Amino acid sequence: MPNIHHDPAAMREHYRSEIIDEASLALSPMQQFRRWFKQAVESEGVIFEPNAMIVATATPDGRPSTRTVLMKSYDERGFVFYTNYASRKGREIAANPQVSLLFPWHPLARQVVVTGTAARVGRDETAAYFRTRPHGSQLGAWASEQSTVIPSRSELLQRYEELAARYPEGEQVPVPPEWGGYRVVPETMEFWQGHGNRLHDRLRYVREGESWRIERLCP
Repeated sequence: MPNIHHDPAAMREHYRSEIIDEASLALSPMQQFRRWFKQAVESEGVIFEPNAMIVATATPDGRPSTRTVLMKSYDERGFVFYTNYASRKGREIAANPQVSLLFPWHPLARQVVVTGTAARVGRDETAAYFRTRPHGSQLGAWASEQSTVIPSRSELLQRYEELAARYPEGEQVPVPPEWGGYRVVPETMEFWQGHGNRLHDRLRYVREGESWRIERLCP
């Protein structure tokens, strides 16, 4: 018999949260996201990396893949993250730009789920962000041919050391040509708040032209 403490079927959390009604929501989903993101950031270290989000992509024939990335900016246009364009997610976005994002703020019993379309940001925007990255992260973007097979970690470290010799600390590192940002433009955004007895609040914004419709979903 499995140890009850290790049995996922026996693992339950009884959420105690403030009820959310439609009237309390912001007019736009990005305004509502700003409220929740601020609360997640200010949760006194309860949430590790509140800007971490799961990005789901799919191939043209429907094979999905997911990974966690860090959101680096957001505004009314959408959510921005950076990666290698030749990575698996980059290749899948090129073939099928429909993506989903998930912000899993479990300690607050909250999730935000976004569906939308991803497109590359301009090179000027990519370069501006790249300049803010730590020197080591800039070198890492060159050293890693993301998602490709590599014989060993030592080979990756050797690539890094060669780049560190070529671009020592204090010297400007050029932006890799196959590295840059994507902006996910939302079409729907769902705000999920956990409650007792699994009677959760699920409020979803749906884009209608230049405005948004809010609808409630059964939990």
